[in-house]
This record gives sequence, C-alpha cells and structure tokens, in this order.
Amino acid sequence: MDRTKYHQIRTGRPATLASNGMVTSPHSLATAAGVDVLRAGGSAVDAAIATSAVLAVVYPHMTGLGGDAFWLVHDGASGAVKYLNGGGKAAAGSTLEAFAQRGLPEIPLIGELPATLTVPGAVASWISAHEAHGRLPLARVLASAVGYARDGFPIGRRLAGFIEVMRDELAQQPEAAALFLPGGTPLRAGATLRNPGLAATLESIARDGWSGYYEGAVATEMERYARESGGFFRREDFAKQRAAWGAPLEGHYRDVTIYNTPPPTQGFTVVEMLNLIEPHEPHRMQHLGADHVHLLVQAKQVAYHDRDRVLADPAFADVPIERLISKEHARERGRLIDMRRALRWDELPSWGSLAGDTVYMAVVDRDGNAVSLIQSLYGIFGSCRVAGSTGVVLQNRGSYFSLDPAHPNRLEPGKIPLHTLIASMAKRDGKLWAVLGCMGADGQPQIQLQLYSALVDFGLDIQEAIEMPRFLSGRFALGEERDTLHIEARFPADTLRELEARGHLLDRWGDWNELAGHAHGITIDPRTGALSGGSDPRSDGAAIGW
Repeated sequence: MDRTKYHQIRTGRPATLASNGMVTSPHSLATAAGVDVLRAGGSAVDAAIATSAVLAVVYPHMTGLGGDAFWLVHDGASGAVKYLNGGGKAAAGSTLEAFAQRGLPEIPLIGELPATLTVPGAVASWISAHEAHGRLPLARVLASAVGYARDGFPIGRRLAGFIEVMRDELAQQPEAAALFLPGGTPLRAGATLRNPGLAATLESIARDGWSGYYEGAVATEMERYARESGGFFRREDFAKQRAAWGAPLEGHYRDVTIYNTPPPTQGFTVVEMLNLIEPHEPHRMQHLGADHVHLLVQAKQVAYHDRDRVLADPAFADVPIERLISKEHARERGRLIDMRRALRWDELPSWGSLAGDTVYMAVVDRDGNAVSLIQSLYGIFGSCRVAGSTGVVLQNRGSYFSLDPAHPNRLEPGKIPLHTLIASMAKRDGKLWAVLGCMGADGQPQIQLQLYSALVDFGLDIQEAIEMPRFLSGRFALGEERDTLHIEARFPADTLRELEARGHLLDRWGDWNELAGHAHGITIDPRTGALSGGSDPRSDGAAIGW
C-alpha cells in the first residue's frame, strides 16, 4: 500500500457544543443526514441508521450494506444499555473441507471467496434497531442515502486516494471497475460517484425492511453472483440472517463505568487493558511521556495475547469473558508488565494485522437516548467485489476465520468470525457520560484506551482527546515486525528517544497519519447536560449538533 497518497492533516478545531442532539461520523454528509433526521423528530437509532446508510454510499472503501455492524444503545428513560449483534454468519457451504478441496491453506483477503463466505449482517441490525427504537418511517430515514446513491456526490481526496491504491484489485471485477474506475481511470477528487444499483437496493429496504434485502430481488441477485463466481452464500443463508440483542460488557476504571461489545468482538480487551493500567496510576504520569505510552503498549500486548488465544463466536466456543474482564485476572497478567523494557512479541506471541477499514458513529438525541455504532467491510473496499447489479460492495470479514481445526475461531457454517469491530459507552455517577469509538481493525482497542485515558486521567475534552498524537502497536503488513510501534511525530522528542531506549521498535510517522485511525465521540456534561462532539481530523468527518 502506498502510504504517500494519504491526505495531509492539519487541525486545531474546538469541540462542537449543542443542547438538543448530536451526531458525529467520519463524513460530514453522513453526519448532516443524521442531524436532519433528529430535527425531523427521529430517535437516536433513526439518526444512526441514516448516518450509517449515507456512509455506505459516500465511504464505500470503509463500509457498506455488504458488511457487518455492532451496536450499543442507551435508553434515556431507564438508563439501560443494550448490545445488538449484527455480525454476518458463515454460509452453509463454507467449511474447512471446502477450502481443503480448493487447495487453500488460508482464506484469501480479496475476491469472491471472502466476499461470499459470510452473509452481510449490517442491514439486519438496522431493521432490528429500527423495530425496537425507531420513530420515523424507514423510507424517511434512508432518504438521504438513496438520494446520494442515485444522484451522486463529489468524492474527496481520501476516497480518491484509496481508489488509486486499490485500482489493481478493483479492476479485477467489471462491476467494481465500472463504479470506481470508469473507462479504466480511477475517479479523482471532485468527481461525481453515482451508484444506481445501490440506490435501488436501499429503496427495496426502505419499502420492505428486512425482506427487502434478505429476500426477493436483492437476495436473488446476490445468490446469482455467488453461484456464477464460485462463491458460497445462497438464498437459504440470507433467510437465516438475523441480528440478536444481548447484554454489553461492563467494566470499571477509576470513577467511570465502561460498556463495550462482547464476543465475537474484541471489546473485552479495552476493559482488560484499563484494568491492567489502573494500578500504575497513569493519571500521575506525564500524558505524552514515555512512561504513559510504554504502560499502554504493555497492556495491549497482554490483552491481545489473551484475545488471540480464546476469542471466537460464543455460540460455538467457550469464551471465559467474566474471567478476562475481572480485576483478579488483570492482577495476575499484570505481573508481565515491566516498566523498564518493552515486552516482546516472541514472549507473548500473537497474530493479526492493524490493517482494516471501518466507520464509527455516535448519536445522542434530546431524550438522552444514544447509539454507539460500528460498521465495516474489514479491508479497503472489503473483498473489492460488488454483488452484481445490487451495487453492494461485499466485505472480506470471513478472512478472519482460522482454517486450523483446533482453533476456537475456526471456520464453521453459521458461525460469526472473530470481529475487530467494537463500540463503547461510559457512565459517571450512573449517568451517560461518553459515547465513543473508532475505526482501525486491531488498532481499535488501543485507540479507545488512549481516548479514555486522555478523558479520565488528564481531563481533556472530546475533541482534544481525539486530536492528541496517537500510536498503534503491531504490524500493518506481513513484512513488518510484530514489535513495531507506529507513532505520530507530535510526541515529544524525549518520549521517542526513551521509548527506543526501552526496546521499542519505532516507526516514526509524520505529525498526523490516517493509519492512526478515525475516532469520534460525544460527551455529556453532568451538570448542564450540554453535548460536546468530537470528530477526527484524520477523516472527512464532522460533529454536528442542534
């Protein structure tokens, strides 16, 4: 991947303040669509669906109707926080034997196989959330997304840059090439992107809800594409796809109660990392100093090792989640943390990559209802495949399955793969205080950890926390060392020198780097109820309130 094509970032914006409602997301058009729904009397869930749907149109390299989604929903009246699992399930024909017969030792990242391995789950989650908490008709909620897909929108430099980066992969399929490489030339910044097929699919959902996507003409076309391309999913797989409500994970850090998404997502790692760092009293450290960064990186190493050993779909594997998020477990595992030297990957082996693209959005309405929603295609443009005439870019999340029959995350029909997608909320004194999240695959827990520490330990506001220089520990590509610590150059020079002295292998980024992820969030003032919204300048986003 050519990282020189990423847009250069310079910023210093204030937090957005409002009283009646707030939406923040990685694209301003999507945020505006969500606020429009709030002003029309829609709920936080209505606004989240509107925002998510527009992002599926205007940020097709990161999200879409062909991906999965996970939600936390806060009820303003009762204070209850619910979890909604919109993970797509593996098709009936996607077995270990099927890959063995094809002579494949691992699941590819690009192409028809990962594209059709799991049924997209995001739309099912939209419908379940709307049925439970929607106020406006689905057609009104999806109107902006339909319009942008049908009439087009001007693409920005980021999307244009990603099209250029992935041009060879997109060129492999006529439907993908027609959308993003018309006439064989990648779309440039300012060009208009139209996707009439996606507009028709959105209209089908607006008209018929769940059946508008998982039955009828859309599902028929999805199956046709899979059959003719040698893929996996079929109409009967679509008929089984439903989202499921459940309970979120709950942890405690200092005076804050943290909520996150449970397995099959990696949300427990955020709680575990906070448990690991709390005894070290990071609030007494220098925020951008070497001790603070070193501590957070060591906590990540430990928590990710736990993740890679046990995390899988809890319907298929025993995931000891209560143990993993307990303070006792953190005390035991915390003995591995050495403040004098870096904990090496070969001491705590792990796998995976930081590469991955996702969108996160946060919404709070005037009644105190809130949504923390994460949705993704996994890789850039997912599988780089479009499902025939539907205009839907399909994810490659199925590539996260293991083909090792002994691994808890092994491929099995009906199973949801290990998910890097996580969404978070937090309360103080029993009241909703923060709604935040980010994109970034394996980087997501690390970014949430940095945000919570900035907010809780150092008292930054949400925009300041998002704009702080950021690091990500791990690798973006197979050629990189697992010990690599990617770090933005705005950290003090003394901090960078000391980290190297402690054994960290630094990849010194520029002042800002989009690879450090897109974070967004909303906080609520406990005294006045005022909403503060933050949006990441590493994205095209905005926090807008009213």
